[in-house]
Amino acid sequence: MGIDLSLIWAIIIIFGVMMYVVMDGFDLGIGILFPFTPKNQDRDVMMNTVAPVWDGNETWLVLGGAGLFAAFPLAYAVVLSALYIPLILMLIGLIFRGVAFEFRFKAKMDKQHIWDKAFIGGSLLATFSQGVALGAYIDGIKVVGRAYAGGPFDWLTPFSLFCGLGLIAAYAMLGCTWLIMKTGGELQERMHQLAKPLTFVLLAFVGAVSIWTPLAHGAIATRWFTLPNLFWFLPVPILVVVATIGLIKAVAQKAHYMPFLLTLLLIFLGYSGLGISLWPNIIPPAVSIWDAASPPQSQAFVLVGTLFILPCILVYTFWSYYVFRGKVTIDDGYH
Repeated sequence: MGIDLSLIWAIIIIFGVMMYVVMDGFDLGIGILFPFTPKNQDRDVMMNTVAPVWDGNETWLVLGGAGLFAAFPLAYAVVLSALYIPLILMLIGLIFRGVAFEFRFKAKMDKQHIWDKAFIGGSLLATFSQGVALGAYIDGIKVVGRAYAGGPFDWLTPFSLFCGLGLIAAYAMLGCTWLIMKTGGELQERMHQLAKPLTFVLLAFVGAVSIWTPLAHGAIATRWFTLPNLFWFLPVPILVVVATIGLIKAVAQKAHYMPFLLTLLLIFLGYSGLGISLWPNIIPPAVSIWDAASPPQSQAFVLVGTLFILPCILVYTFWSYYVFRGKVTIDDGYH
């Protein structure tokens, strides 16, 4: 039996996208939470918690996109054609967020509010666009003769817009619990106060999407609710309930690290549910990873380089978070 290169590449891309969602999620979440923290000093601390790592977090987005192009060119061509508009809006949002990071600390006090607004707007636009793209992806993409057969606005549906709002809630929760872990004093207390309502908002979105998706897609309903699949997949919703209860308790107890870890677990469970619903289709609803794969020789050639690059990315990511571990205070500056 030969090595299934398509499966290996699917795992690499899934891992890369998950790492991006987690790592860029909490710094986008910080921008979303800016309106809830009007004090300039608190905003300085919020940005300083991610200043050393935010741009490195986007490495994973590049890895996922490059891997998709190399290993699954059909999926790259079709998915990008279908989602050009929300993805371009996402990139515009990320540009505004990145520029605001650099310019805010260099601007005069009377001009700093401009970059605060750019940071908030860029974070919201990038997050909402990602959620809309995800919702459109779940809804399915029209493919005829190995080419995108839909229109330029097929991505614009009530479900995709709802997913955009849901991702804002998810990233806000990630940012909130990250700040609980990385800050102290009045700012940490404010985040503890925000965490409980955010938990319920996020749970409401998760529940609504979990109900809406199988109702709208018979194949997904069949995947989840027929035997013996139901018994195999039942741990996912059970763990969501357990993690949510644990998160509420951890916030009530003013814990520092556990809220963030439990939020990560919730994000991972949601990501797992998405994988269960769509696998093995890389272009929903009917194009599998094997149908969309490039020739084995191409996959093998690029995989050799990736197996060298991926450990390097993991090492410098771990090292950067290790070096900048611990609490951040107002005395810590951005360089």
